[in-house]
Amino acid sequence: MAILVKPDTKVLIQGITGNFGGRHTRLSLDYGSQIVAGVTPGKTGQKFEDQVPIFDGVAEAARETGATASAIFVPPPFAADAILEAVDAGLELVVAITEGIPVRDMIEVKAAIQGSSTRLIGPNCPGVVTPGTGKDSQGGCRIGIAPGYIHKAGDIGVVSRSGTLTYEAVWQLTCNGLGQSTCVGIGGDPVPGSTHLDIIKLFNDDPGTRGIIMIGEIGGSAEEEAAAWIKENCNKPVAGFIAGTTAPPGRRMGHAGAIISGGKGTAEAKITAMEAAGISVAETPSQMADALIKILK
Repeated sequence: MAILVKPDTKVLIQGITGNFGGRHTRLSLDYGSQIVAGVTPGKTGQKFEDQVPIFDGVAEAARETGATASAIFVPPPFAADAILEAVDAGLELVVAITEGIPVRDMIEVKAAIQGSSTRLIGPNCPGVVTPGTGKDSQGGCRIGIAPGYIHKAGDIGVVSRSGTLTYEAVWQLTCNGLGQSTCVGIGGDPVPGSTHLDIIKLFNDDPGTRGIIMIGEIGGSAEEEAAAWIKENCNKPVAGFIAGTTAPPGRRMGHAGAIISGGKGTAEAKITAMEAAGISVAETPSQMADALIKILK
């Protein structure tokens, strides 16, 4: 089992003809993902690498191909409109890879999504991977920019604000013989489409997920909120890591949302909350898989 996407999920790419979007479309196709359509206004009737049909709009692409998920590789000034177009088309999942979308735009997007049938992952995220069972876990569903070959099909869920730490946790798990059910990079922007808690709830309800790794960083209170819910409701072992323990107050570290303000959002507060919830917290990035293995045993 898995969450959000499965190997047969049909995906369309908004921004498929751009250099970045095109490159990762090819990598997703090579992974075995069902990329069934691309969307670039003015290029309807063309095909990406003589393989994937391109449409002017999301609604038409979804109607003609049955796509239920989208990846956004659209420049920041136009990315919010691209997300809203996918929401209006009724897609179940939208994964916004784009970095640098204005906060005001995302506030409007977040308001528009409320009550809709669409779940948004991102923006500024590496995406979602449900590994397949083929060689190098090919035959799964890769939406975004994560390196497919590091994944291994299994029963550990990963959710993270950091792209590179997502890859690190996945590789550690794979090297220890522990495959992943689904790996979700939620992104580190101040206005995320989905939070740690949103994804933790999905993993908790997924019969194919045995354990969870939750990776956070300084700034905001999302990790504390997730820890409070885990303490009262989660029936699966959870390991975690918080990046930014050495960050001084007021200093932005990497992500737009990773900033300590007014004494809130510190690594120490997050780690304390996680430990109080029974989460096995790794002291360093290199110990993330070990922290989970310790409580799985």
